Amino acid sequence: MKKLHKRADLFSGSILCILVLLFSGCQPQPHEKQMNETELNPPQPGFNLKGSDTKAISLADSVMEAMGGRAQWDNMRYLAWNFFGIRNLIWDKWMGRVRIDYPQEGTVYLLNIHNDRGAVFKNGEPIEDADSISLMLKRGKSIWINDSYWLVMPFKLKDSGVTLKYLREDTTRQGALSHVLGLTFEEVGDTPDNRYEIFVDQSDYLVKQWAYFEQASQDSASRVWPWDNYRQYGEILLSGDRSDGKGPKNVRVFQTLPDSVFAKAGAPGPLVP
Repeated sequence: MKKLHKRADLFSGSILCILVLLFSGCQPQPHEKQMNETELNPPQPGFNLKGSDTKAISLADSVMEAMGGRAQWDNMRYLAWNFFGIRNLIWDKWMGRVRIDYPQEGTVYLLNIHNDRGAVFKNGEPIEDADSISLMLKRGKSIWINDSYWLVMPFKLKDSGVTLKYLREDTTRQGALSHVLGLTFEEVGDTPDNRYEIFVDQSDYLVKQWAYFEQASQDSASRVWPWDNYRQYGEILLSGDRSDGKGPKNVRVFQTLPDSVFAKAGAPGPLVP
C-alpha cells in the first residue's frame, strides 16, 4: 500500500479610497509550529464528525496528503484562474479578498468573502445604489463559491457543514479503480441539497472524477466530470485544463500581489489568467 495512505483504507447547477480601508489590516500568517500526527488535517469547525465515518475521514486525509499536505495548502496565499473561459478570478486565501473580472457582463467584483463587503464596477463605473451593490456582492460571492469549488474541492472534504461517507469501490470512466466518497451538505453554500460522489484513485489517492447530484435523493448522477491533468503549483497539486475542456483553466499561484489588484477596477494586466 502506498505511503500516502498510511492511516487507513478515504457546472454547474450550483454549478460562489473605501476599498483600501476595507481590504487592509492584519494579515493572518501560515502555520509555523510543527503539527503532530493528530493535527495533520484537522476538520473545519462545523464539519459533521459524528455523522461521518472513519474510513471516509481517513481517505479525505490521504487526499490532502497526496495533494501536498494541509500545511502547504494553508501556506499558499493567492490563487488565480479562469472559469469555463468566461470569467477570471483572483483569490487571497489568507484575507478573503476576491477579484472577479466578468468581461461578458462588463463587470468587475471586488469583495471580501469574510465580511461580504466590497464594490462592483459596471463598464468601469462604480455601482452607487446601496441595494444594487448588496445584490451584486451577494452574486459575486456565489460566483466565488461555485468557481473555487471546481478548483479546490479536494482540499475541502472536511469543511464546515460537510458529511463524509464511504460508499463503495468503483471505477472511473477512464478505468481507474477508486474509492468512492459521498459528500452531503447541511446549511452551507447556496445549494445545500446537492450531493457529490468523489472518486479517489486507489493507486495515488488523488481525486480523478466527481459526480454531481442536483438533489441528494437522486439515484443517478446529474453529471459526471473528470478531475485530471494535475500539475505542481508550488508545493501543492491542482487539477486544471481538464480533459473534457470544462472547469478551471490557466491556473496560477502567487505568494505576493499588490493590494491594487483587490482595490481598483482597472484590469490587473498579466495577473488575470
